Amino acid sequence: MDELEDEIGDDLLIIRLNIQEQVGMELAPVYGFEFTPTFIYFDPQGNEIWRTVGEFDPQRVRDTLDP
Repeated sequence: MDELEDEIGDDLLIIRLNIQEQVGMELAPVYGFEFTPTFIYFDPQGNEIWRTVGEFDPQRVRDTLDP
């Protein structure tokens, strides 16, 4: 995630939440995640495009940004 953020961080807003902290506990039920890591990708209008739990594929994000 750090590498991807360095590479395309100007085109993508990455928000990291710790579900052990208050804000993470509040947002977990809103977005329906229980396990970490959970990655949720939203379009600019706030619609969920896809999500994955566990292993993260940076190429999938790159492909989404540059179809």
